[in-house]
Amino acid sequence: MCPARCTHCSSGPPESSEDKRMESAAETAAQAHQKWPSQLEVWIDRRKPVAELRIRTTEILRDVARWLTTEAGLRFAGLILEQQPEQWEFRYLFYLDHKAGWIHALVHQPVEQVSVPSISSEVYAADPHEREAEDLFGVTFSGHPKLGDFVLHDDSWQESVAPMRKEFDEAAALAERAPREGWRPRTIVEAPGAFVTPIGPVYAGVTESAQFFLETVGEDVIRAIPRLFYKYRAMEKVAEGRTIDEGLLFAERFAATTAFAHALAYCQAVEAICRVKVPPRAVMLRGFLAELERFRHHVGVIQEICESTGLSVAASQAALLEEDLLRISGAFTGHRYLFGLVTPGGLMRDFAGPDCRDAVEQARKVLLKLDSLFEMLRYSSSFLDRLEGVGLISSDEARKLGLVGPIARASGIVGDLRKAQPYCNYDRLQSDEIIENEGDGFARVRVLYQEATQAVHIMGQIPPQLESGEVLAPVTPQQGAALGWAEAPRGATFHWVRLGGDGLISRYHVVSPSFINWHGFHAATENFAFQDFPIILATLGLSVAENDR
Repeated sequence: MCPARCTHCSSGPPESSEDKRMESAAETAAQAHQKWPSQLEVWIDRRKPVAELRIRTTEILRDVARWLTTEAGLRFAGLILEQQPEQWEFRYLFYLDHKAGWIHALVHQPVEQVSVPSISSEVYAADPHEREAEDLFGVTFSGHPKLGDFVLHDDSWQESVAPMRKEFDEAAALAERAPREGWRPRTIVEAPGAFVTPIGPVYAGVTESAQFFLETVGEDVIRAIPRLFYKYRAMEKVAEGRTIDEGLLFAERFAATTAFAHALAYCQAVEAICRVKVPPRAVMLRGFLAELERFRHHVGVIQEICESTGLSVAASQAALLEEDLLRISGAFTGHRYLFGLVTPGGLMRDFAGPDCRDAVEQARKVLLKLDSLFEMLRYSSSFLDRLEGVGLISSDEARKLGLVGPIARASGIVGDLRKAQPYCNYDRLQSDEIIENEGDGFARVRVLYQEATQAVHIMGQIPPQLESGEVLAPVTPQQGAALGWAEAPRGATFHWVRLGGDGLISRYHVVSPSFINWHGFHAATENFAFQDFPIILATLGLSVAENDR
């Protein structure tokens, strides 16, 4: 029986994995209601594995957030802020690593009330989410130590722009720009002889635009501060008022190297809103394509790491393997980066079983070459000397920062949405979660290599399980909102979509793994030598485009 005020509840024992996920969420929600019976109510929708904690007073917001992440053992996934006609809705997302299911903590404030307590003192992983919301919506998170100069840089934009507000017209030129005069980069180190070394934001070649301020008093980096969002494209604002299909283009194209994973998460959100049952064949093929993307991505990151350590021959070999995988992807799907394949309701095209098996065989040939390359790297002293014990992120730091993906798993953090919140029938496929504990650069390389190996193993399991049938179900836009998620190559990604009564997008928000993991960049970089900086950066495998959106 659901606690407090619950709607859309079904009777009878759970019969599916979805029901079991709902049980986990409902149990946690019931415990929260017992702790704060008069200060929050619980709302449960059994069509989705979500329990909402509707907080009546902001006085308990920090306590609830602390309890969810410490005593209840949930991970913080993100903050979704929505401007509604009469109120603000703050939606804090939490999920379990060891049990499936979601908890959404909701706070509503009158539209003229533009302040809520910051939870970053209790949940440090919320820090960048609050800073982003403050910059884009003009709301204040009381108690937050550093707001502003985040997405919209103070040396270019005034603090009051708030481009995500409904009244802001993205098509009109800004009447007046008033950047802060005398802006200087924030510094933290206070010591005789301390100075800041700026790097970027302009580089040679194809390196993305980002700036780094490295503080030091000598040869080691004491404090590292990244300055991102030079490529901010206001994708979420531009998506408002667009159709579902137009929204898919945004999801698929803001980060090309992980296009399929983001498009998949977006489609799953739309399908949840529209109550679409994706054909079983399409579900399995989606997993196949997701693992093909993961394999190619991880090989690409290994290539960048080899290049950063000065191993030009190894870098060239890895680059050839990445090119082989791009060609396999192009020949198999028609696009090297898997554009135009996933769509709400399934897939745009079918893939025959023999073609899938042929793609697996070609991927296995590439994997054999990767095996040989890795064997050489793991016994190369010049490679290991630059990675072992360098760029350390401890398990405690990774957990506090909320890191996801290979970075987190290289620091001993268990967390993979394919297992924690299964989708695409991953719970029917045999796989192990790859965990290393050292937290250094070489641990991250090992995780990348092992996950690339496992991606091919997962691909090989799918063709025998393919059912005959269609790969696309019809989708009729409906009013509502839902969260879609996927374990992208760089880690967990979350896509929130709200459709209005006209079937058009009224709110779209993406929490990408790079947005999450850039928050931990300083932890890996600080207290290491300047010459280690580019190598550490390469082992993190972060994307500026995936962050900036």
